[in-house]
Amino acid sequence: MKNILRRLSNPMYIMIYATVGIFLAIYAAGAAAYGDRGFLTLRTFVNMFIDNAYYGISAVGMTMVLITGGIDLSVGAVASLTGMFIAYGTAILHLHPAVCILAALVMGVGLGLLMGWVIEYLNVPPFITTLTGMFLARGVCSLISRESINIQHSMIDALAGWKIYFMHTVNGKWVKVKPIAFINFNVILFIVMIIIGTYILQRTRFGRNIYAVGGNEQSARLMGLPVARTKILVYGFNGLCSVLAGISYALYVKSGWNLSLQGAELDVITCAVIGGTLLTGGVGSMIGTLFGVLLKSIIPALITFNGHLLSWWGKIATGALLLMFICIQRIVVSYSGRKRAE
Repeated sequence: MKNILRRLSNPMYIMIYATVGIFLAIYAAGAAAYGDRGFLTLRTFVNMFIDNAYYGISAVGMTMVLITGGIDLSVGAVASLTGMFIAYGTAILHLHPAVCILAALVMGVGLGLLMGWVIEYLNVPPFITTLTGMFLARGVCSLISRESINIQHSMIDALAGWKIYFMHTVNGKWVKVKPIAFINFNVILFIVMIIIGTYILQRTRFGRNIYAVGGNEQSARLMGLPVARTKILVYGFNGLCSVLAGISYALYVKSGWNLSLQGAELDVITCAVIGGTLLTGGVGSMIGTLFGVLLKSIIPALITFNGHLLSWWGKIATGALLLMFICIQRIVVSYSGRKRAE
């Protein structure tokens, strides 16, 4: 019994409980206020995934970075640069999108590995290193083009238009659920990345090393763990997630623009933090990040159903949520510290 209570009092579980609980409370409030307007429909729920899949994909990598005690401010710029690679390559250079995506993957993972190397071996703080990476990626975006470029290619059209509709039976025949609800390629990619991230953190030695580095880097070094390799690979994986997020966003808008996803890095960090990932490192989970994305996405949905509030209220509400979760984190960390001391 004591072991069960000890596990349930783990900071990671407490933060997940808080995230899930607050999401359910807000969802219940939305259902009570706008249930008669369609808030409870399957389409409304699925749209929260569709409209925020690229944030969620990037948040998978950001969660790992935050668990190590680092941060990455380049994710939005790398995702934007990915869109520019695809748009400029297909529309101007007449390359196949697969070639452009491959080039973007090399760029994103390479930049992530480079930033991890600089952080580890040159002892440059992650904030400064990744801020430099953000400026570099944004600058390359502007060098490529300062105009929005439409993406027109059969492969992109096929991926963007691919859908799985929710069905049910009526008089023995399968028909689409009304109102029509579906999941697309972006949602599948988001869920797959959550599963991969969960497997890495919970089932691999690399994942255990990530938690160890974030919990106490000095102790991890004394235990002989590959701290340098772990941190570099985490930033490389985050670069991969940024590129995948850029592909997802390009499919969502079917265009590339040098100023797209400005400030997206803050939204991604917010998703991870309100999902229970500690800014001090050592604690975090992909399930929490999944609900963090949902919690962040439900606020614009409520504003849309209200119909009278400006969209900026979403930013205010998100900021309030972030502040609340940071306060919860401090309380949980203090409580855990006292329990360990006892």
